[in-house]
Amino acid sequence: MELRITRTERPRPRVADADLGFGQHFTDHMLVVDYAHGIGWHNARIVPYGPFTLDPAALVLHYGQAVFEGLKAFRNAKKGVVLFRPDRHIARLNQSAARLCIPPLDEAFVLDALKALLQLEADWVPRSQGCSLYVRPTIIATDAALGLYPSRTYVFFIILSPVGAYYREGFKPLRIRVEETYVRAAKGGLGAVKTSANYAASLLATEEAHAKGFAQVLWLDAAEHRYVEEVGTMNIFFRIGDDLVTPPLEGSILGGVTRESVINLSREWKIRLTERPITMEELAAAHDTGRLQEVFGSGTAAVISPVGELHYKGIRMAINGGAVGNWTQRIFDTITGIQYGRLKDPDGWTTPVSG
Repeated sequence: MELRITRTERPRPRVADADLGFGQHFTDHMLVVDYAHGIGWHNARIVPYGPFTLDPAALVLHYGQAVFEGLKAFRNAKKGVVLFRPDRHIARLNQSAARLCIPPLDEAFVLDALKALLQLEADWVPRSQGCSLYVRPTIIATDAALGLYPSRTYVFFIILSPVGAYYREGFKPLRIRVEETYVRAAKGGLGAVKTSANYAASLLATEEAHAKGFAQVLWLDAAEHRYVEEVGTMNIFFRIGDDLVTPPLEGSILGGVTRESVINLSREWKIRLTERPITMEELAAAHDTGRLQEVFGSGTAAVISPVGELHYKGIRMAINGGAVGNWTQRIFDTITGIQYGRLKDPDGWTTPVSG
């Protein structure tokens, strides 16, 4: 597919790295590709960042047929601008698309087109440690109709946002509320893929947690409200004794790319890691006996987020005295070290974009 490039005539002012926040600013250009039944994906172009025109009856507005991804580009001291594990993110985008009856994208083309966009926007990649360029690929259904059916037309687009730390607290232990009322996802639903509906479903519980001073919620299973699933928009890990435990991917949990990276590193370091169901009762018992030593979340936006407190049924469980644990710190330092080029990349997780 040919990729056309139209450069903006009105470049946006740059924002100082210290003032970025997360997801508040956007670069000069975006990638857009159209889909039509009988034609396929076509009309690929990089154009100045700007609004879309959608029919009020567009299926995405009424039935939420949309999927997206989130990955990052870094200014790497050894390789220039790099993407972190883009192949896994693009493959996961197609997995999400399949669940919502959206036609697949050519993954090699998407990576090449993303590189072309990043080469054009390379000056937008922040230079400060802890900052990066967030990449948001998205597919939306655009048929104008009120009948419920898979759309026959779509728009795929990628926008870019220079970002700082996801949490205002930075790399500091978070206070987490265990959600006992609301449900994020059930097995057989959409929890295992990255769709807009999953995140809309989390808003009310998250807002209620924020109002009570918590940074995020820890989701439990839909059937029994006992088994741990995810924390906010992240996967979750527990150090119990000398074991690292994380819930298994059984249809209601998103398989995170950072989660996969944590698992790979743990196995390389000979840490005993188990993917198994874990209940809040087990966690509470481990806390009471002093065996719950560390808890952390993993995700693209924040990379690794240490957890300092869990609140469940009115009980406060302090983790590691509210301090960052040794394993948590080592995993964070290693992943970010690879991303920024401070450490070697033995597994080929970074993909160079430009010098």
